[in-house]
Amino acid sequence: MARKRHLSRVAVMQVLFERHLRPIDERSSLVMNSEDLGELDSGFAESLLRGVLDHEEKLKTVVQEHAPGWSMERMDPIARCALMIGAYELLFAKDAPPAVVMNEAIEIAKEYGTAESGKFVNGVLNALAKTNQK
Repeated sequence: MARKRHLSRVAVMQVLFERHLRPIDERSSLVMNSEDLGELDSGFAESLLRGVLDHEEKLKTVVQEHAPGWSMERMDPIARCALMIGAYELLFAKDAPPAVVMNEAIEIAKEYGTAESGKFVNGVLNALAKTNQK
């Protein structure tokens, strides 16, 4: 189950990344990414994507607040997508422990982003999680 959820998060990250490059149909793109990645939890992936898109403005604001000195445009695109997913899960989804959510986002950033993406995502999500606990 954990592997399916990881692949679901990767598929959602790819859709978010792709939509910053050009207009897309997010649902169709998610299905295509799912086919490329292998077996994933499609219900979880769809719910995650819809949640991020529905709360996009709030998530951008929260990420921006916890990444002082970094505009969304300045961030590595993969890190930005991983942060949006992680922030959504921490603030709204509540179906995985914060440590799992943060670890997943960090791993995705390290695997697909720049050399510093994992550390950046770790710092921002850690600050968000601490603020969210209060």
